[in-house]
Amino acid sequence: MNTAVTLPTRDDAPLPADDPALFGLDLRGLRRRWAAAAARGAIGAEAMTGADLRAQAFGVPGERLMEQAGTAVAAATRALAADTGRLGKGPVLILCGPGNNGGDGFVAARRLAQAGLDVIAALVAGNPRPTTPDALRNWDRLAAEPRVTRVHTAAARELTILGADIDRASVVVDALLGTGVSGVLREPIREAVELIARARSLGVPIVAIDTPTAVDLSSGDPSDPVVQADLTVTFHRPKTGLRTRRGAALAGKVLVAPIGIPLEADRG
Repeated sequence: MNTAVTLPTRDDAPLPADDPALFGLDLRGLRRRWAAAAARGAIGAEAMTGADLRAQAFGVPGERLMEQAGTAVAAATRALAADTGRLGKGPVLILCGPGNNGGDGFVAARRLAQAGLDVIAALVAGNPRPTTPDALRNWDRLAAEPRVTRVHTAAARELTILGADIDRASVVVDALLGTGVSGVLREPIREAVELIARARSLGVPIVAIDTPTAVDLSSGDPSDPVVQADLTVTFHRPKTGLRTRRGAALAGKVLVAPIGIPLEADRG
């Protein structure tokens, strides 16, 4: 017998990593679930960085924030795959940079694998290890996940090989770069962005973490090249850059997920 479940939509809704119902929701359900975060005032990159740092000063560990963010991305990725009829078609490919944006991607990979999906987590960087402690910790945790294949791609040719069967991916997740992008992208990130463009041209849905790579979270201005996403999962508050004409066009649909930053952390 089916029983209707009423889901909270206020600030008392569970955070993503603490929400047992999350992976049963479609995109519309996730939007309702996180409506309180989406209703907050928009902020730019600098304000978001400040809120993140102040949250940690208040005692919220960065690792915990990353767990919440990555779990939200995983739920949204699964929902997009289901909504587009691609769930189970092939592995989810997550292209991860060496910093905390990539760390969110590693968490998403683990959560998707635990939800029963096959995942390829590709570290796109010259160094074979992520550069931040939280990202490194979550990269290492993937070694224990049998459904996750970890790949290090340090050169454009390695990304070309990885993308040979890109049309078989169910979804591609852009976890390359968050804030702080300026100027022309360098390799191997540049080739990864080109790979995402090829995937999208073949009908593979694209999910971006926080912002599509090379879209400024404050202004919405793109660098070159730039990711065009079908869905962007951003965190804590809407971002001003994703509401500009160019930013919105590149972000696609936008979900704003709460990750446990207290509202007091917004007041710098």
